[in-house]
Amino acid sequence: MICETMEEFATALPRTGAVAGLDLGTKTIGVAVSDGLRSVASPITVIRRTKFTADAQALLKLVEERALVGLVLGLPRNMDGSEGPRAQSTRAFVRNLERLTPLPISYWDERLSTVAAERALLEGDTSRKRRAEVIDQVAAGYILQGALDRLRFLG
Repeated sequence: MICETMEEFATALPRTGAVAGLDLGTKTIGVAVSDGLRSVASPITVIRRTKFTADAQALLKLVEERALVGLVLGLPRNMDGSEGPRAQSTRAFVRNLERLTPLPISYWDERLSTVAAERALLEGDTSRKRRAEVIDQVAAGYILQGALDRLRFLG
């Protein structure tokens, strides 16, 4: 079920249970998950993208292993708020994923999430090689934390 707003997403979610935040890139999918009370987002992994079927299978395996109750995908808007080709690609991915899972799926404006993640990693004195390995999952953490904070406000 695709929820266009956080309000719809909040209504579709059970009272408790972890949700995942996804930073969908062309080569990787950064993944972060929340705790069961949806307070804190923790970056956990990066899925190397191959084709949709394999990508979806890897995501749904995580959903099952961690008993996730919802998904939030970063929606890459342009700085003026409009949606370009990357946002359309994300929406297409979600439409295909929706056919494979009954979970509520929503979007979170991901503008500058990668910039914030990069800054945090630089401040943490993370090596260039390590930054390249974890940037997508850290960006997913920023996306998810933003959505969790909004959900808490709505609750």
